[in-house]
Amino acid sequence: MSNELQNIKNRFGIIGNFPVLNRALEKAIQVAPTDISVLVIGESGVGKEFIPKIIHSESKRKHQPYIVVNCGAIPEGTIDSELFGHEKGAFTGATATRKGYFEVADGGTIFLDEVGELPLQTQVRLLRVLESGEFMKVGSSQVQKTNVRIVAATNVNMMKAIHDGRFREDLFYRLNTVQIDMPPLRERKGDIHLLFRKFSIDFAEKYRMPELQLEPGAVHYIENYSFPGNIRQLRNLVEQMTVVERNREITVEKLAEYIPMETHLPMVVNNQSTQKQSDFGSEREIMYKILFDMRSDINDLKSLTSELIKNRGTADLSNQEKNLINRIYSAEQTQPVSQNSLLYFEDKSPVVQSAPTIISNNDDSYEDIEDIEVEENRPESLSLQNNEKDLIIKALEKHKGRRNRAADELGISQRTLYRKIKQYNLED
Repeated sequence: MSNELQNIKNRFGIIGNFPVLNRALEKAIQVAPTDISVLVIGESGVGKEFIPKIIHSESKRKHQPYIVVNCGAIPEGTIDSELFGHEKGAFTGATATRKGYFEVADGGTIFLDEVGELPLQTQVRLLRVLESGEFMKVGSSQVQKTNVRIVAATNVNMMKAIHDGRFREDLFYRLNTVQIDMPPLRERKGDIHLLFRKFSIDFAEKYRMPELQLEPGAVHYIENYSFPGNIRQLRNLVEQMTVVERNREITVEKLAEYIPMETHLPMVVNNQSTQKQSDFGSEREIMYKILFDMRSDINDLKSLTSELIKNRGTADLSNQEKNLINRIYSAEQTQPVSQNSLLYFEDKSPVVQSAPTIISNNDDSYEDIEDIEVEENRPESLSLQNNEKDLIIKALEKHKGRRNRAADELGISQRTLYRKIKQYNLED
């Protein structure tokens, strides 16, 4: 590190040796002797205000005025008057002629903080000053000249602001002759403890109290905290702890009370009332299980439809209902049916006949269960059938043959499970 850089750090109380920080300070020193405009980019609280101070102090203008203007803190209706001045009677309340910052700072430096918040009308006036050094007071037609060095800073995404029409592109390139980027504190992990110690000493002296000390675990904790408020947040933290804490040895637990560590872990929601636990770890098996459940539901709906038709008869069915039922069953017809078949209507679409199936076992008894037998020997369904069979076998083995629990495991009805056991010859 050069002696000049170290002298600048000592003079302005800048702590840290992060390479990006050093590069930003070096650029400020290099451009200081010139009159070119500088734009400082960085998040809120990173210390952007040090750059224009360094530039002004190292320039030939150092004996001339240095004015800081917070563009975001001045109301839109008065900012033109603040920057460029106004004539008496220019607006309500203008009881006297007033000089603006650009007139007062003639020969010196103006720091426009939060320049991204400037109104568009003011941006036009500022562009004229940058291009020709000319401006007019509010309410005046007389052109005045000024010779000022402009350093601007913002935490706004300027490219997005230009795209959204909130900032003039030509003004951006005028201000951004040289861009200096200030790194956020979370990228300067090695500097965080140094800053903590510096602030601790400063506030201990200010409040006449012993300085704070961090335990090793607390050092690791604070260096891994994100500090969204950057250096300003760290400074306020140290000041608060200096005043409040009686124990000057700061532990991890105590530090966590002030700055809880953020967690960005995915949350797992497990609602046992609506979800069944499954031991199937493979994604492919899970997908097959979903398809299996969907097909079982469709078969149950077909069976229910058959029951409803038998109870209602076919006389009350509309043509649309008949066409829908025939379309559902026609693709799975495996043998011819007669015109007397229950599910055979005027459009002559072949359908599947319902056949009574009686199922019983030792645990449960089901009698006269009407079901729809769907043939599943098409080539595209063979792989699904094999995986379906494997899932049923796993569930039965896990629950030692208790079919009611196996059905709950698979998420299907017991009737459907009994039918699948018979289909795949899995009888005990």
